[in-house]
Amino acid sequence: MTRATDAQKASRVNRAFELLARGASLNEAAEALTETFALSRRQAYRYLQEAQSLRRPIPIGSPSVPLTIKLPGDVVRALREHARTQGLTMGEIVACALSTFLARESRRG
Repeated sequence: MTRATDAQKASRVNRAFELLARGASLNEAAEALTETFALSRRQAYRYLQEAQSLRRPIPIGSPSVPLTIKLPGDVVRALREHARTQGLTMGEIVACALSTFLARESRRG
């Protein structure tokens, strides 16, 4: 059996959150999750347990797509160091930087 992706997990926890927010009992919510996502009862209860600790649904980002680029060595070293000290991945930093750049460019022109 394959493991759920992060997006699938977030979707399932969010559905559990919605069911609980609407007043469904744990038993009703577990049954709905089991049917909707073809989960075992145990898996459904795990998602419900996680959903009970939330204040709001989990944001679901778009799936990541691999991209190969070439960067100067000094830029990569600085990026690695920054990622390490900030507790982020290099991909998270690059995605944030590119999103900021692209948003600024779209406003310019």
